[in-house]
Amino acid sequence: MAGPIRSSMRGSSRRAMADINVVPYIDVMLVLLVIFMVTAPLVSPSIINLPTVGNAQPQEQQPPLVINIKADGSMTIRYKDDSGSSQEQKMTKGDLNTFVLNRQESHPDQPVVIAADKTVKYEAVMNVMSDMKARGVKRVGLLVKSQ
Repeated sequence: MAGPIRSSMRGSSRRAMADINVVPYIDVMLVLLVIFMVTAPLVSPSIINLPTVGNAQPQEQQPPLVINIKADGSMTIRYKDDSGSSQEQKMTKGDLNTFVLNRQESHPDQPVVIAADKTVKYEAVMNVMSDMKARGVKRVGLLVKSQ
């Protein structure tokens, strides 16, 4: 026996669902997370076994030229000469440039360290640093006091 036809069934149509179901994506991500957590401790970092050489000598590093810029603007340079004794000379900016140029010809890889007083203007330190770079010094650094 067929009953009366309902009016709600007659004109209704199914609407399309506009939502994305993210539950499967979350499941996949959790599985991948577990896999990575399990395999990460098993992967060991590669260790390189270096060959040994019987007569290997460590490289000698040249002591740097130390340019001291005092609070009054005067400059001194401290260096070790070829005999190993420490030398200190007071210099003007022009003397410093010619000294460094001559020193770079005989010791091309010798670094230069600038030690400036706290009260010296930043511009003076940067001028000395740029002069050193212009004279062909490859390594120029600043000397600071550790706290």
